Amino acid sequence: MSETVAIKKILVTGAAGYIGSLLVPELLRRGNQVTAVDNFLYGQTSLLDCCHEEALTLVRGDVRDTDLMRRLLAGADAVIPLACLVGAPVCERKPWEARAINLEAIKTLLAMSSSQQAFILPTTNSGYGHSQADEICTETSPLQPISLYGRLKVELEQHLLDSGHAVSLRLATAFGVSPRMRLDLLVNDFTYRAVTDRFIVLFEAHFRRNYIHVRDVVRAFIHALDNFARMKNEPFNVGLSDANLSKKELCLEIKKQVPDFTILEAPIGRDPDQRNYRVSNAKIEATGFRPQWPLARGIAELIKGFAVVRRHQFANV
Repeated sequence: MSETVAIKKILVTGAAGYIGSLLVPELLRRGNQVTAVDNFLYGQTSLLDCCHEEALTLVRGDVRDTDLMRRLLAGADAVIPLACLVGAPVCERKPWEARAINLEAIKTLLAMSSSQQAFILPTTNSGYGHSQADEICTETSPLQPISLYGRLKVELEQHLLDSGHAVSLRLATAFGVSPRMRLDLLVNDFTYRAVTDRFIVLFEAHFRRNYIHVRDVVRAFIHALDNFARMKNEPFNVGLSDANLSKKELCLEIKKQVPDFTILEAPIGRDPDQRNYRVSNAKIEATGFRPQWPLARGIAELIKGFAVVRRHQFANV
């Protein structure tokens, strides 16, 4: 008789969001039992196509509800805390909510957990802030976050890694189509402008970031779950190694697929997001993880997607 593989029970918060609405179906497809929690803040319907799954428990709730989260945490083998006010603008507008949701709720969840429950934490490589022009940031580089969003993520990461049963995935700027679409992410935003406006005005066009497709983000979470024993207590950058691009270089990549896209650079002006860095993803690549979605493929997907979506429907700002 073949050996029976134990089904993992996984708790996902923020499960109906940009990442979660792709992650939850993949976890179910792989035979896991998933408890998915979301407050459906943006009115999204992104998990409706999973409701037929008997292995899914879907809860409308708030991660700040300690009694609820204590009940849901019981019996979970792993926790993926995605619930978050994502991005610098919304955190600056709602600083108290950002601290409560992005930091304190997850610290409370961790305090209620056991050392046998694996935490896979999405943090951000925005913690690197503004690096020198010739510097490539690794997981040992100093963290100097600029925004409240980045500062909360850096503080949370240290707290979870100190627990002894967590992995931190420092995600690059995500892009691509998701059932809970977002247009306030840089690649998504710039591609949308190319398709609908046919022009863009760039401030500080030389500022660089790293990028990763949302489906590769999902694959990184699965990879961390499958390799938790050898990855735990460590942070890992997760991005495309060939996509440390300036904003202008990103626009030129989009222009290859939208030829009449006009790119204008403003001689004055200051981008409100002052992040500027290049990132190495060698550490997670050494564990066997390789992204499958190059930037060009994601741009092509977005161009098709923008036949469907319009800006007022999909943003966190």
